[in-house]
Amino acid sequence: MDPDEDLLARSAREPTAFEPLVARHSSALHSYLVRRAPAAADDLLSEVWLQAYAHRGTFDAARGSARGWLFGVARNVLSRHRQTAARAAARTEQHPEADATTADPWQAVDQRLDAASVAPELRRRLAELPSSERELLLLVAWEQLTPAEAAAAVGIPAGTARSRLHRARARLRDGLTGPARTTLTGDFA
Repeated sequence: MDPDEDLLARSAREPTAFEPLVARHSSALHSYLVRRAPAAADDLLSEVWLQAYAHRGTFDAARGSARGWLFGVARNVLSRHRQTAARAAARTEQHPEADATTADPWQAVDQRLDAASVAPELRRRLAELPSSERELLLLVAWEQLTPAEAAAAVGIPAGTARSRLHRARARLRDGLTGPARTTLTGDFA
């Protein structure tokens, strides 16, 4: 099996080399999009692959893995989608949060927790995190990216990502009490 980075490089001159990337990463990218924009996830996944294919020549293996690059493409597609939805909502004088496609994606956190009693407090603590820390934490926790891959996805150095992850985890632990802290210490330590 060819490494993803080799397939991306080869796809510039041999377009069929791109096909295994789609097969390997569609499920993870789709899950990422479903958690953030459930109603539009299928369409967004198609857009991710169109953008990734169109910009495959911009991939630089020196800056990170192909997986991290693909999640970066997905993040950009999702961001454009939210901006477009917010503009459409503003034009129709709707409050952007009322639209399911622009709703806060972190509300689904409680569905992912084993300990239901932790959900309200964890949701509140996640909402209090700076968005840059929250996005990194969720890329690592939900999408199972390495910190280096998450760094590539959001376009920051790996060392910066590790620092932000450490701060985010510490903030979550420090703000939680009782059973919530005990439950999360193992998950986020």
